[in-house]
Amino acid sequence: MITVRFFAMLKGLAKAEVKEYNVSGPIRLEELKGMLKKDLPALAGVLDSRSILVSINQEFAAKDAVIKDGDEVGLLPPFSGG
Repeated sequence: MITVRFFAMLKGLAKAEVKEYNVSGPIRLEELKGMLKKDLPALAGVLDSRSILVSINQEFAAKDAVIKDGDEVGLLPPFSGG
């Protein structure tokens, strides 16, 4: 099972803080994004933008990352601060 955590405004779009997905084996990040777009259409436009940051097990992930059963994926919108 993959746990996906949504942060900030993404929580509102997903109408959830956490979603879980059963997978039969490792999947690519793009595959997970496809699953999320199908399951949560409100996130489709945001997931296609380059400004969303993705973490896997609390480390920033490359766009060609592989996600395995038991991993936790975080989706973070752009942020700024000072």
